[in-house]
Amino acid sequence: MTPQHIPIRSANPETTIHSWKAKVLAYQKPSLWKSLWQLVNTLIPYAALWYLIYLSLPVSVFLVLLLVVLCAAFQIRIFSLFHDCCHSSFFKSKKANEIIGTFLGILVFTPYHHWKWEHSIHHGNAGNLDKRGIGDMWTWTVKEYLASPWWRKLSYRILRHPLFLFGISPLVLFLIKYRFASKNAGKKARQSVLITNVGIFSLCVSLGFFFGWQKYIPIQLMIVFLAGSAGIWLFYVQHQFEEVYWERGKKWDFQSVALEGSSFYKLPKILEWITASIGYHHVHHLSPQIPNYFLKQCHKNEPIFEKAKTLTLLSSLRTLNLHLWDEDQRKMVSFKFLRTFSSSKN
Repeated sequence: MTPQHIPIRSANPETTIHSWKAKVLAYQKPSLWKSLWQLVNTLIPYAALWYLIYLSLPVSVFLVLLLVVLCAAFQIRIFSLFHDCCHSSFFKSKKANEIIGTFLGILVFTPYHHWKWEHSIHHGNAGNLDKRGIGDMWTWTVKEYLASPWWRKLSYRILRHPLFLFGISPLVLFLIKYRFASKNAGKKARQSVLITNVGIFSLCVSLGFFFGWQKYIPIQLMIVFLAGSAGIWLFYVQHQFEEVYWERGKKWDFQSVALEGSSFYKLPKILEWITASIGYHHVHHLSPQIPNYFLKQCHKNEPIFEKAKTLTLLSSLRTLNLHLWDEDQRKMVSFKFLRTFSSSKN
């Protein structure tokens, strides 16, 4: 076990909890001007790119495709700001987070209160093997996989395959799944789905008439696909690396899952800006109340984050071969590992 992967736990949990809470408190105060400036430097270019796409339609298909990619990049950034609103970390005012979050949610095809509810479950249950199923990536243990019938194994393999995860699921998730409320959702969450659907319909009808339906639909689909695929990748890579944290019952620990179960995705500066520093996911999971623009500063200033798992663009590609959690070795393994596992049991 390398120094980088020493479990970040304390013999005195109470002391640890109080110490990290005190350290991150200073970073939890939103700056109104920083938040407003992020809205300006995100929404204005996003709208401008849509208009440039419209102007470029009779000029060059290659120029349109380039602008679509840039527009999708800004949609990723919009989602990151929406994500901050869902944690009530973008503005001090709960109402401001709700209003802006609902508006941004329409732009990224995601209902504010419903997603906020599911995402809060993810934060409360991340890394807990006994509480999987809502707001997380479907992950089985090796033993669960081997004990399942063939058709469930096949379903799991299909749903974990990169072509499905990053090729099909973005459109299914953002265009279909988010249009319906979960049966367990509360009244406010259900209402947010309806409000978002009405907003999306109004937006799409307006842009459809402006662009022309035959041109608008494929452009919108490409943007949703590219942004959604990148978003799912970010969520995947931040919780699916080899030494990730999974635990059961009373052994599960909030601080450990934040610092061991969430990666530090070290991205180039331009990608860090586009994603609004979501790569500092270990900091975010320890303290979701920290606005995105203070995550990097908190990471640099507080020694508690030094041992978090660091991934780069290159090293993160290896996570595509990780599919199952092996409780014996306490690490994520590939489907190929099953042959070795089965042989050792015979």
